[in-house]
Order: sequence, then C-alpha cells, then structure tokens
Amino acid sequence: MVPLAIFGINGSEFVILAVLAVIFFGPERIPEFSRKAARVVFYVRNIANDATSQLKEELGPEYKDLTVEDLNPKTFVKKHLLDDIQDQISEVKDDLNVVKTELNMAGEDVAAASAGVGAAIHADSPAPVDPDVASMRARYGLCFDLEAT
Repeated sequence: MVPLAIFGINGSEFVILAVLAVIFFGPERIPEFSRKAARVVFYVRNIANDATSQLKEELGPEYKDLTVEDLNPKTFVKKHLLDDIQDQISEVKDDLNVVKTELNMAGEDVAAASAGVGAAIHADSPAPVDPDVASMRARYGLCFDLEAT
C-alpha cells in the first residue's frame, strides 16, 4: 500500500483533516469548498505557468529550458554560469578528498606513535599497590610513588 502524501500530509493527517472539515463545515458544504479549493489551485497553477512562459519569451532562446527551480539565484548561477567549469571544480574536489584521506592516515600514525610513547613512559613506573593510588595516578597523571613522599 502506497502512503498518501499530498502537500506533505500523510494518510492519517488527511483523515483527521477530513473529519475536522465535516465537523466544522458540515457534510453538505464540503463539496462546495472542495470545488472552490480546486479552482484556486488551478488558477494559481495557470498564473505560475503563464509567468514562466512569459519569462522564457522575454529572456530569449538561450534560456528556453528555464524552469521555476531555476529562478532560485543559486540554482540559476550554477546551471547557466558554472556549467563550463564544472569539470575543473570536480577535479579540485577530488584532489581535496585525496588530501583529506592522506591527512586522516597521517593522524592515525601520529596517534599510534603517541600511544606507543605513552606506554613506554608508563612501563618504567612501579605497579600501584593501592587502588586509591592508581586512581590518583590516572586522575592527575602522576608517575611517582605517592607513599614514598
């Protein structure tokens, strides 16, 4: 079963809205309101289509494939101005991804080396006898015997 999704409204929300419409307007007025709503949607859609076709006509033949989404300035610039250099942009992005992976690998090497140095430093320290001493060493990074001082 395919879920109903009109204007971002799923099936359960649609049923709730229909029940509320019946409660507020009554069952005899719902067909009238639905016809009016359909006329408004049809009218707005015609206005949008006419505006788009008029804009295409005024801009000329080089913008014949203009859509409503192209009216967003970011999309317009990306589609009409950056098409020529899109290959170079993708090459730069690929190069940056390579550098990023190399830096991640180098960071892992540094972390492994520092872990080895830390293990070598703490290998010479005596084993803690008291659990309180061990917790203080872990908390404060102490590498000397607390009982000797």
